[in-house]
Amino acid sequence: MDHIHLMRVFVAVGELESFAAAARRLAISAAAVTRAVGALEESLGVKLLLRTTRSVRLTEAGSRYLEDSRNILASLREANEAAAGVNAAPRGNLAVTAPMLFGKFFVMPCIVRYLQTYPEVDVSALFLDRVVNLVEEGMDVAVRIGPLPDSGLKARQVGQVRRLLCASPDYLARHGTPRHPSELAQHALIAANGVGAGLEWKFREAQVPLSVRVKPRLNVTSNDAAIAAATAGLGIAHLLSYQVADDLVAGRLRTVLEDFEETPWPIHVLHRESKYGSAKVRAFIDLLVSMLGEHRYLN
Repeated sequence: MDHIHLMRVFVAVGELESFAAAARRLAISAAAVTRAVGALEESLGVKLLLRTTRSVRLTEAGSRYLEDSRNILASLREANEAAAGVNAAPRGNLAVTAPMLFGKFFVMPCIVRYLQTYPEVDVSALFLDRVVNLVEEGMDVAVRIGPLPDSGLKARQVGQVRRLLCASPDYLARHGTPRHPSELAQHALIAANGVGAGLEWKFREAQVPLSVRVKPRLNVTSNDAAIAAATAGLGIAHLLSYQVADDLVAGRLRTVLEDFEETPWPIHVLHRESKYGSAKVRAFIDLLVSMLGEHRYLN
């Protein structure tokens, strides 16, 4: 049996953790899926999946083989595209992910220009305030804000943003301006879980990291909601500079404790490493890097 076919079947089962779901994805019978996985395990001489009547999960060897198989199949697709001349011009589907407000403010203008330039490309944009796994969720390009963990992904830094505290002039007039992070306990605080807010907010004092435990009066899952609450005068919010840049310029918000801010967070554009590359990915990344690198709110 074709080994590449066996790998495709195994990847579907491993990702979906279900023989039946894999059969539906591949449009083949469940029996064919079972035979393919069995043939693959026999040829390798190792157990890749643990199967019970209720669940399917990967063995340790299966987890490693799943990742290797994904990379092999991705390289095969790209090699076929290159040989067929698909890389001559961007075409096909491009999947992009970014944080929600960042995607709205900065990535969408790039996507619009990209689609206007390359009529044979369709784009799927996933804007979420969580880390999206490029491989598992089928993304081609991602924008990440903050320090990057070690990974097999290629990354290009395109700017940086500050994590800052801000409040409305009205709130500060009524409650005063804190002079030190320790004074935050005396204020109404607004936390946005979307930017990693929690019980500790991080600062720097004399170049030394400083963490302060906080008890937010309002805890929301949307940065938009936190900004609305702050501009309405509810309290002091912990947000990223690009999210409130227009409100700061317009005077609806003011920053506080600027001397204690963390080191600015880098912004990276990430994509999966590829031997052959892809014209649609290369063209989008080049455009995105160019547009983000020129933006005043990100540098």
